[in-house]
Amino acid sequence: MSTLWAFPGQGAQQPGMLQALPNAPVVQACIEQACAALDEDVRLLDSAEALQNTRTVQLCLLIAGVAASRLLIERGHRPDYVAGLSIGAYAAAVVADALDFANAVRLVALRGELMQRAYPSGYGMTAILGLDLASIERLLVEAYGPVYLANINAETQLVIAGSDTAMADVAERARALGAAAAKRLAMSVPSHCALLDGPARELATAFAKIELREPQLRYLSSSSARLIRDPETLRDDLACNMSRVVDWQATLVTAYERGVRLHLELPPGGVLTGLARRVFEPGQAIAFSGARLDTLDAMLRQEVSRDR
Repeated sequence: MSTLWAFPGQGAQQPGMLQALPNAPVVQACIEQACAALDEDVRLLDSAEALQNTRTVQLCLLIAGVAASRLLIERGHRPDYVAGLSIGAYAAAVVADALDFANAVRLVALRGELMQRAYPSGYGMTAILGLDLASIERLLVEAYGPVYLANINAETQLVIAGSDTAMADVAERARALGAAAAKRLAMSVPSHCALLDGPARELATAFAKIELREPQLRYLSSSSARLIRDPETLRDDLACNMSRVVDWQATLVTAYERGVRLHLELPPGGVLTGLARRVFEPGQAIAFSGARLDTLDAMLRQEVSRDR
């Protein structure tokens, strides 16, 4: 049986999430490395006020995921697979030793700036629960204004992205069709759709100057739900995932079909853990956040002993 380390995307952020990380030397070294890469104190970024900014959110998610992973690796653990939802893909690539952490920090800072600059207001994302993909696609075709499918998180948990007015229209008609909920997310950018094609091209230009290596762990793309081994394919996956639909459900199914039975969600939060429990039965899905390190040690070692 194999393990998957999963890294969350925007929306999982929490004020104080960097301060909430274990006070271990390897964690502090990771934070210091991020400070040096940006020439700023990243510890000031995870306040409630600062986290209103897309750049800040994405940087904090990257740093939290990599720092927690390095702590677990130092304690003798190593995943078989890594995957990240949207911005989480950058932490997954760093942990797979395909992308240097300092380069990832600078690229993520640019990514957030490009996304925020393209849509400073009037756009975002909305989660719709209780309708299937075919129903949502019909609503999108009939929508007034720019709105697109963005995330497939589960069979009946989908996310759309677009203008506020178009999303409100789709949400209203989704409720009329019987949707359990249609909730505007804490996102000011319409991610994972054609509206971000321009920023993705700009980021790809910056990526062209960065060295990427073949992943040393099995890296699952959350856009294609496939393994990526080739550095150039990985470069395209990371640079352009902001404008591509996230199929997290298919990513989890691929992992399960490949023998993964333990899903560990790196910080912050536990949203991905809830999604994984629908797929990983009778396996296990746990979150780093809120768990004791000795408990995580025991669970991860148990999986290794089962493999042997």
